[in-house]
Amino acid sequence: QVQLVESGGGLVQPGGSLRLSCAASGSIWRVYAVGWYRQAPGKQRELVATITSGGSTNYGESVKGRFTISRDNAKNTVYLQMNSLKPEDTAVYYCTADTYYWGQGTQVTVSS
Repeated sequence: QVQLVESGGGLVQPGGSLRLSCAASGSIWRVYAVGWYRQAPGKQRELVATITSGGSTNYGESVKGRFTISRDNAKNTVYLQMNSLKPEDTAVYYCTADTYYWGQGTQVTVSS
């Protein structure tokens, strides 16, 4: 069993930055691929970024070059550094382990 708790969301102006964190319970978490998905109102949930246990990363097309995912296995935590934020990045961001375990989500709003 893995429990995921996201933090770091909030309101930011266009062009700003935020850093999301996802803390996981259970040491077995480190063998999973972990990542972030997001869902905006009226839209389907979409991939933001994932990172495997070996450190390989994958990003959604709309965030490439702006977002960076990383993980700290010693702290059972995965991070999402979001730079150059745009209004279209506004969504609830969900942390996932193997797309099987999901966190409750954290709201990110990009607005002036």
